[in-house]
Amino acid sequence: MAQQDRAIRTRQAILQSAGAIFAERGYEGATIKDVYDRVNVTKGAFYFHFRSKKELAEAVLGAQVTNSGFPVVPRTLKLQELIDAGMVFAHLLTHDPVLQGSIRLSLDPAMTDTDRRQPFQAWIDQNHRALQAAQEHGELHPHVDVADIAHLMVGAFSGVQLLSQAMTDRRDLESRISVLLTHLFPTVTVPGILARLDMAPDRGVRVLAELRQAAGPVAGETEGPGATHRAGH
Repeated sequence: MAQQDRAIRTRQAILQSAGAIFAERGYEGATIKDVYDRVNVTKGAFYFHFRSKKELAEAVLGAQVTNSGFPVVPRTLKLQELIDAGMVFAHLLTHDPVLQGSIRLSLDPAMTDTDRRQPFQAWIDQNHRALQAAQEHGELHPHVDVADIAHLMVGAFSGVQLLSQAMTDRRDLESRISVLLTHLFPTVTVPGILARLDMAPDRGVRVLAELRQAAGPVAGETEGPGATHRAGH
């Protein structure tokens, strides 16, 4: 069991290192040696977990998909659950190297042999399900096309986070996403529901604190310098 736990920790450390390096240098600029040197493991230990740079990049890219269902506290309002998921993801993206690397790879044209659409489609599908549930609960205006809004939210979130990265290294990301939501949701949400939604910039932090209190540390959340755990728009 101890050996298995050590292997899990080593794999996670490799992913953390790879995420940071891919985020910094992109796919072509990163090397396997960069990764195992940074995480301080042997070449053999690296190849025990990943057979190639492509396989490693696919694992980092897939972090958005495998972790897209970040847990949120069940809410009476389905739109609040959707907001919570987006704000939690925005908060984690400010410090989680695996997610940062995944975002960089999803936009990297050098990933020619990999379907870079997968993370985007996963977010679209997740948003569509949440919006469909909100529509069924009477939270949306009757004219709203949930498929169109699901696509719009992913595209808008992607653009905002790219601008935030370029301008402030994502330091203002949560505020920028809050602004996006406060301007988008009035166009789709019935007034009585809109007044009850919490889209404040610190929403993600508060949801994570609520989850931590209920069930222990949440995946992706930092507990100290350099300590990040893995567990959505």
